[in-house]
Amino acid sequence: QVQLVESGGGLVQPGGSLRLSCAASGFTFSTKTMSWYRQAPGKEREFVALITTTSSTNYADSVKGRFTISRDNAKNTVYLQMNSLKPEDTAVYYCNTNILTRQYWGQGTQVTVSS
Repeated sequence: QVQLVESGGGLVQPGGSLRLSCAASGFTFSTKTMSWYRQAPGKEREFVALITTTSSTNYADSVKGRFTISRDNAKNTVYLQMNSLKPEDTAVYYCNTNILTRQYWGQGTQVTVSS
């Protein structure tokens, strides 16, 4: 079955960096666009970044220039490098893919940006 397992979250000070990872299994990873979303307390889940099968990328305006999405097809893993973190980046971050019109999500990893 499809599984997405995020890791790498934690507590970081404003201006700091974190790298999130999402290990995928149960499908042919190299053939799927992968995305990151996030959900802050009391807010709706929002798009953060995506990477296509040809490694084209797209970012939410709020993270452009600070976050970088990448993928390693040999490891079935997608990454989100987050630099210059701000308190408003605090959220649970989710990995996502779409297979045959069905959305799959990981369990999420908490990122807290605070001094």
